[in-house]
Amino acid sequence: MSPGRGMLLHLRSRDIDLEQKVVVMGILNVTPDSFYDGGRYTGEDEALARVEEMIGEGADILDVGGESVRPGVDPIGLDEELGRVIPVIEKIKKQFSIPICVDTYKAEVARQAIEEGAEMVNDISALRFDPDLRKIVAGYGVPVVLMHIKGTPKNMQDNPRYDSLMEEIISYLDSSIKLAEEAGADGRGIIVDPGIGFGKTTAHNLEILRRLEELASLGKPILVGLSRKSFIGNVLGLPQEERLEGGLAATCMAVWRGARLVRTHDVSPTRRAVDMVQAILGSSG
Repeated sequence: MSPGRGMLLHLRSRDIDLEQKVVVMGILNVTPDSFYDGGRYTGEDEALARVEEMIGEGADILDVGGESVRPGVDPIGLDEELGRVIPVIEKIKKQFSIPICVDTYKAEVARQAIEEGAEMVNDISALRFDPDLRKIVAGYGVPVVLMHIKGTPKNMQDNPRYDSLMEEIISYLDSSIKLAEEAGADGRGIIVDPGIGFGKTTAHNLEILRRLEELASLGKPILVGLSRKSFIGNVLGLPQEERLEGGLAATCMAVWRGARLVRTHDVSPTRRAVDMVQAILGSSG
C-alpha cells in the first residue's frame, strides 16, 4: 500500500513528507475533565514538563486542546477555552520548536492560537459547528484536520445509527472538503479523520478500521485517533489504564490500512509501533 505517496504536510516551521514518515501527534489536554488525562496538565509547569517528555519520546506535532469532547459533555464558553489554551501555547512556543496543532472547533480560539504560533487546526466538527473557522483556516493558510462526527459530543453516543457507514462518513468529509476549499483553503493542507468513537458503536469503529483504505478516495492524508478509547475497552474488557496494547494493535492496523497521522496519549510506544510497521511495509508505507 502507498496511500501517502506524494503527500506533503506543509507547516510554517517545516515540511513533513507523509510518504516517508507517519506523523505521531502527542495529545496535550489542558482540561480538568478529558476522558483519559483530564486534570493532569492544567498547570503550566505540568503541561510544559509533559511537552518536553513527549518531544523526547518522538512526537512530531503537539495537539493542544482546552475543551473535553468526551461523550455526554456540555460545551464550555469561549473565554474559558481561551484561558486554558492560549497561555500554554505561548509558553510552549517560547521553550520548544515542535509544531503545535490547536484542537478546537471555535474560530476565535483557532485565530488566537495561530497568532501565538499554532501551525495547524484539528476540528472535530469538520468546519460545521462554527462556520467562521473556515475563514480562519483559509486566511492563515494553515493545515486543517476535518473529522467526522455524528451529532455533538453531548448526544453523539445516544444510539448512533448508519444506513451505510463508510459511504456516509466519506460523503460528510467530502462535503467539508468542499466547504474548506470554497472558503479559500488550500486543498493540499486538508487532512481527514473518520472520527473513531464520535457517534459510533464498537461495531462501527471496528468496521471503520477494517475499511479505512476507502477514505483514500478523498485524496487526502488520513488521521486516526484511537488512544485509550472505549471501543478498545469494550473488546478487551479493560479499563482506560490497561488499553495500551489494544490501542497499539489498532494503530498498527490503521497505518497498514493507510493512516499517515496518528493521535495518541502514549507517544513512545506508538512511535516505536508505527516505525516498525513502516519498516515492514517499506518507506512508502
